[in-house]
Amino acid sequence: MTAMTSSPVATDFIHDAIRRDNESGTYGGRVQTRFPPEPNGYLHIGHLKAITVDFGIAEDFGGSCMLRLDDTNPDTEEVEYVDSIVDDIAWLGYTPAEVRYASDYFGQLYVWAEYLVEQGLAYVDDQDGETISATRGDFSTPGTNSPFRERPVAENLDLLRRMRAGEFPDGARVLRAKIDMAHENMQMRDPVMYRIRHAHHHNTGDEWPIYPTYDWAHGQSDAYEGVTHSLCTLEFESHRPLYDWFLAQLPLEQSAPRQMEFARLELTHTVTSKRRLRTLVERGVVDGWDDPRMPTLRGLRRRGYPASALRAFCTAVGITRTNSRKAIEELESYVRRDLNASAQRRMAVLRPLKLILTNWPTDADGNPVVEYFEVANNPENPADGTRQVAFSGELWIESDDFAEVPPPKFFRLSPGREVRLRGAFFVTATEAVKDADGNLVAVHATYDPDSRGGNSPDGRKVKSTMHWVSAAHATPITVALYDRLFTAAAPGAATGEALDDLNPNSRELLAGCWGEAALAEATGSEVVQFERLGYFAADTDAPGLFHRTVGLRDEWAAIQRRG
Repeated sequence: MTAMTSSPVATDFIHDAIRRDNESGTYGGRVQTRFPPEPNGYLHIGHLKAITVDFGIAEDFGGSCMLRLDDTNPDTEEVEYVDSIVDDIAWLGYTPAEVRYASDYFGQLYVWAEYLVEQGLAYVDDQDGETISATRGDFSTPGTNSPFRERPVAENLDLLRRMRAGEFPDGARVLRAKIDMAHENMQMRDPVMYRIRHAHHHNTGDEWPIYPTYDWAHGQSDAYEGVTHSLCTLEFESHRPLYDWFLAQLPLEQSAPRQMEFARLELTHTVTSKRRLRTLVERGVVDGWDDPRMPTLRGLRRRGYPASALRAFCTAVGITRTNSRKAIEELESYVRRDLNASAQRRMAVLRPLKLILTNWPTDADGNPVVEYFEVANNPENPADGTRQVAFSGELWIESDDFAEVPPPKFFRLSPGREVRLRGAFFVTATEAVKDADGNLVAVHATYDPDSRGGNSPDGRKVKSTMHWVSAAHATPITVALYDRLFTAAAPGAATGEALDDLNPNSRELLAGCWGEAALAEATGSEVVQFERLGYFAADTDAPGLFHRTVGLRDEWAAIQRRG
């Protein structure tokens, strides 16, 4: 653990509270946080906010942040999820001081549980879960004491040890804290601390037939690790009195950690409920947890979202105590800004139409001449250099870049109109070629040899510059275009069920696309800009497949202009 070296510039209620703690010497100037996900699913965009807060606060104060897997439910946890969580955090650019498990502390938690029993602060209850729930009361009605609440300490201790020994079947008994069944906070009404589960655990195997609840494991694990500030999202605010109560009863050797809550991150057109995300996977609505339409970090990563853009977005959102739903277009603006500076430019044609230059020269053998043009890899970053792009007499252009009868204000290619082919030549369409059924199959055009490099020799102007791909040198690609997975900005707001707002047309898969030769060398997860079309990420598993990350148009800027 690293002592605080400087005070950060950030000002919000958590930074301010930690400054005060440091000034008063509450934790000896030490700041230690933790990120405690449950390994029962993949991390998603909601977790991202907690990750950036937990790790960011520790970094701001020169402290440390632990990754602690909250593995207290063996029925839902898998090594697959553990590995993905560790990998996702590394991809985001964070390095935990240590990677630990709540199960590492099962022994100490049990020792403390016996201590509470010995102090008359916990008891073994023989009631089943349904009865316990029914007797808790509600916000206007106090709960009812269990008939086992006044069991003698010795009997409670004996039963707890027999629970630990595996003597009883699942659900036969629980250990409950003895607090106040009439407390105004429902969390304080004799909460369950241990339940019997004869289940194999990914970390402890078959050692434990009883498992701690979240509330019993959470704060005590914080204390055992030496966490100073336990940062949670607002849904845990009602748990804080219980968090503090448990810690106040234990013989801790240092100051108890302090829990503080902040607003979680929600996005429009997005759900983060693990149950609903699991339903999408199990029903085959998406291809898996890493489907590029999913809000999981795996999905965002596969779609090409840079980790740096995700971190910058969360920093801009800031730390507040008011839950809100941020526009997904705002997140996309951070992605677009990041990729504009870093992504290599390439040319690709998604809905191809053949463009044949009828006056293109041939060599002595009658083969079309091939020329090469030097094109910048990224005009925003000259250090990225240039590449050579082949050009010949037959090209692919976008089908909607030609109109035989152009509508008003259409400035792209049409019969008799001249346009610039990006970095190459000026061309003029001369004929629309159709098949026997009248379908457009190609466009004939002539090129101006004096306009090499896309520069007019006589200063004449054209109103459109189009991208292209040399047909003889093109590489075949498949492109996945994405729309919102949910049509409603707040899924489920109208009916109460988010899945009612699923978008049946959230993905369009385009086969038969063509890209310039350099795209054949695109490595898995590399993001490039298809000129005039948007940013696209090479798939990590399927060569030649590209996922559209975001388009070129800054929709967030347009939303802001509309007010």
